[in-house]
Amino acid sequence: MPVEILGILFALMAAATWGTGDFSGGVAVKGTDQFRVVFVMVIPGILILALLAVAFHEPLPSSRDVLWSAGAGTCGALGIAALYRGLSIGSAATVAPTAAVLGAGLPMAFGSLLIGLPGPARMAGFLLAMAGIWLVSRTAGGHAKGDSQGVAHAIIAGTGFGSYFILMGQVEHGLVFCPLTCAKISALGITLLILLVRREGIPRLPGSPLALLAGVFDAGGNAFYMLARQYTRIDVAAVLSSMYPIVTVILAGVVLRQKVSPAQWCGITLCMAAIALIVS
Repeated sequence: MPVEILGILFALMAAATWGTGDFSGGVAVKGTDQFRVVFVMVIPGILILALLAVAFHEPLPSSRDVLWSAGAGTCGALGIAALYRGLSIGSAATVAPTAAVLGAGLPMAFGSLLIGLPGPARMAGFLLAMAGIWLVSRTAGGHAKGDSQGVAHAIIAGTGFGSYFILMGQVEHGLVFCPLTCAKISALGITLLILLVRREGIPRLPGSPLALLAGVFDAGGNAFYMLARQYTRIDVAAVLSSMYPIVTVILAGVVLRQKVSPAQWCGITLCMAAIALIVS
């Protein structure tokens, strides 16, 4: 199997795993504070990734890689916090796609600056992917009263997600689980700080089984992204990994019987076409 195809497959596996984790976390957050769910999600990720690092005898990262990882974990946690805040004060139909597209677009631009523009077919695939992710992420509903503030938080969220992709992409090739463990520990610290500032109680782990499950899938998505980054360009890995809303939407339709809108089906189709162009 060509090396780049392996990277593309890992990126698509990251999207599938992250999408499943987002679905589980979305169900878990109903009826409870979202930051409590995020806190619980991080715990199994730390344990699983640390155990995998030991099992695969992965060497400890350098201080430089620890800093990249900690920065990535902080950006990811702040991105999630900003996204949830944006969704709470603005329209999900605007906030979610803005964050998703920006999160994919930043590493795409970074990759083009760092290693040059991709070929015409792949660039067309990237543009189709951006449009598809936007459509898939949109929910029914018009503009909300707090949309201007919601969009501002969506921009912060997308910047956090995109920065996560970029910063983790700077970690030395060959390292996967140790840097991710560092990133998760950093995310745990940020989430704990948010809970303390908001004077929220620390949640009990057994009380949130869906959040724990979401954390397992989130850890898997992170690992697959890091593996994808080993074998393909950072923009390819990030854009394909960012197609996770497709899986979340499909699971919501199958499990929760939520209607998938025509626009979302159109977005899914565009993403499938984008994958074909990126692979070609």
